[in-house]
Amino acid sequence: MANTSVSVCLITLFLCFASGSVAKQEEDGTYELRKGDFSVTFTKWGASIVSVVLPDKHGKLADVVLGFDSAKEYKNDSTYFGAIVGRVANRIAGAQFTLNGTHYKLVANEHENMLHGGPKGFSKVAWRVSKYEKGGHSPYIRFRYHSLDGEMGFPGDLIATVTYMLADDYQLIITMKAKALNKATPVNLAQHAYWNLGGHNSGDILSNQIQIFGSHITPVDKELIPTGKIVPVKGTPFDFLKQDTIESKINKLPNGYDINYVLDETALNKVRLAATVHHKKSGRMMELYTNAPGLQFYTSNGLKDVKGKGGFVYQVHAALCLETQGFPDSVNHPNFPSQIVIPGKPYLHSMLFKFSIRA
Repeated sequence: MANTSVSVCLITLFLCFASGSVAKQEEDGTYELRKGDFSVTFTKWGASIVSVVLPDKHGKLADVVLGFDSAKEYKNDSTYFGAIVGRVANRIAGAQFTLNGTHYKLVANEHENMLHGGPKGFSKVAWRVSKYEKGGHSPYIRFRYHSLDGEMGFPGDLIATVTYMLADDYQLIITMKAKALNKATPVNLAQHAYWNLGGHNSGDILSNQIQIFGSHITPVDKELIPTGKIVPVKGTPFDFLKQDTIESKINKLPNGYDINYVLDETALNKVRLAATVHHKKSGRMMELYTNAPGLQFYTSNGLKDVKGKGGFVYQVHAALCLETQGFPDSVNHPNFPSQIVIPGKPYLHSMLFKFSIRA
């Protein structure tokens, strides 16, 4: 596997990579990228990841993300399987905020609050495929979406793109960009894949070993809205500074994990290791690098009787989500890192997933 510095350099080079051809819609509504026995498929609905196929320690292939059999099922999906969520991921309290003296009332979709951009957020729309290179050393696909001024209540026109690229040694690079065209606006894009390294149909993820490189969290109230505080995780059920199994601590919480971690070393645009996950039975290991300040750790607490790929029915804790992001509800907490994007200063969010085998 290439070392981390090489991978970070590859991300940097890729951010300016602009060659490629405009894709035509694939017959089944999905698009595939492949390097050897490593493949990832996507749909235009929510610019979503549909599958990630990887070998285990015996060379046996498995799809390690939850999802559906057909692209059309993503059109009305309420789980956010594999989707890009926005314009602002996570929650906004009271579905409202004030920016530059103007009060904006948004479209609520979770009680009185907004979740993942509202009832027709970025996960609920068809993105346009602007570039698609299936071959070569680093196959990639780029999705583009123009969000209009006033959409879900947000100010200003916004052009958003997400590019997925396969790199060396089982690496998936995700680059999310956004450009405000005429007004300042909050932007917080997140990739909402549901991971199960044992295979999407292998049961729960409680035996997975996880390490999160965040020594603080932003605690929430009963509606999962941040209180505005930033507190240390040491000695709490949220302490995964050292690798441990999820099942070792999850029972100390009423419903499971759904919390934002404040990632360490949050220097501006610095790509660094955010989390690792290891599934001992298969040997699969996943490392996640990002330049984002936060990471939402979610143990699919809300899944119940969701019919997925091959007719398999997903239940609670069937997967884990590691959503790198800005802090939730930052538009209402001035002590949180700003998510405001202004014309002339674009938004950039990078993720690197590195997969390997560990005994």
